[in-house]
Amino acid sequence: MTEYVETIAALETLYDARPSEASIRKVATRLTPLYANWIAASRFCVLSTIGPGGTDGSPRGDVGPVAVELDTQTLAMPDWRGNNRLDSLRNIVSDGRVSVMFMVARSTSVVRVNGRARLSADPALTGRFEVKGRHPRSVIVIRIAEIYTQCARALLRSELWSDGDQSDGLPSAGAILAEMTSDEIDGATYDADWPERAKKTMW
Repeated sequence: MTEYVETIAALETLYDARPSEASIRKVATRLTPLYANWIAASRFCVLSTIGPGGTDGSPRGDVGPVAVELDTQTLAMPDWRGNNRLDSLRNIVSDGRVSVMFMVARSTSVVRVNGRARLSADPALTGRFEVKGRHPRSVIVIRIAEIYTQCARALLRSELWSDGDQSDGLPSAGAILAEMTSDEIDGATYDADWPERAKKTMW
């Protein structure tokens, strides 16, 4: 029978409870020049939120910076088209607590931002993110509480940026849809139509 760790005291007996000096001193409460440069280079992140229905993790990506600096305490992230479930946005409206993991291709560093977010549909703000004449319907405005680099070991262990194609043999989105709908959705047709549909609905 599996035994679980049920208390903080029990947890701390498994690890050296004292974090390294570097892991503490790297934490900032605003965008320093170097943290700002790093986030400006990031075109992909994972946005984590919490709300009445539980937690949500949402990948976010853009052709340029996935989030832009409004001031040293504030980031803005356009909400471009997705699946229209609005899970992250509902959570933000309900709770506001967020964590964002910013990544840069082939870098083994990850920059984490913890803070609180709000949504804005102000045309003056959504208009700043115009692409091909289109604007996001809303912008996620994040007030930074903490920003810091994460340990690189996870990306090093996973060899995420290795040259080999790690997607070989993976089921497609269409195959998963067919499985989940008992083939009511034709997975092969979904996969065949997706590239053109995505091209037309990217923004």
